[in-house]
Amino acid sequence: MSYFSAPDGTELFYRDYGNGSPVVFVHSMLMSSDMWQHQMLHLAAHGHRAVAYDRRGHGRSDDPGTGYEFDTLADDLAALLDRLELTGVTLVGHSMGGGEVIRYLTRHGSDRIARIALVGATAPHLGIDPQVATALLDQLRTGYAQWVTDNAGLSFGDDLPGCHIPQLEKEATIRDWMRVSLHAAVECNRINLAADFRTEASRIGLPALILHGDHDAFAPLETCGQRSADLIPGSKLVVYENASHMLHLSHREQLNHDLEEFALTVQPREHLPVNAAAARRNCSD
Repeated sequence: MSYFSAPDGTELFYRDYGNGSPVVFVHSMLMSSDMWQHQMLHLAAHGHRAVAYDRRGHGRSDDPGTGYEFDTLADDLAALLDRLELTGVTLVGHSMGGGEVIRYLTRHGSDRIARIALVGATAPHLGIDPQVATALLDQLRTGYAQWVTDNAGLSFGDDLPGCHIPQLEKEATIRDWMRVSLHAAVECNRINLAADFRTEASRIGLPALILHGDHDAFAPLETCGQRSADLIPGSKLVVYENASHMLHLSHREQLNHDLEEFALTVQPREHLPVNAAAARRNCSD
């Protein structure tokens, strides 16, 4: 298995398939790079290099008990891109991963990145009532397994017409959720619930594709996908009908096609490279 070192020494697992223009995937909270296996296989078979990694505390990566805030998570992503010396990257983030994509750009600049795709992303701002957020975090601390049991069907879109996911894939996803470090689960939820990327999103100068389900209960279309499309200049929003949060499973063929087409045909707009030091000074939590 392949690992790279984060700036603080944390060892993070990654997988690297194929050759060609690179597409780098950032997975959602509670999951691992396993979630992207269908997209990685498809893109690697169609002339791309597909790379994905496990966030700290998730999957096969170390759980250092610290670093679960967007600046450090963006630095982890930067360490991967630097380690593999990737340029011209199509950067794809799902759910919380969308925030990491945005923070990477405002913290490290866009020299390595050609375009971004936000898939069911919780960015730019969930706008959750603080009391509701506190109650959710308490529930995760004391009854994480029950929370997973109660919310799995909603995440998969069980009641939506045509939103079919094989039972074994649901079970594999739940196993992925259950192997996350509980500390990482609570801390990532805490920072994600409070995150506000609205200012940062408005400064993105790259082509952006926003893919979102119209019945996403965890990242509502109106406040997340549509709002990101409104904020990111020149971005394109594609709404998946009868789709919830797990687009990589329920709508995999459409997602594979949209990502492949985006990575192949959309050329970067001319933009001024973001100076990384200035980006760090200007980025907001």
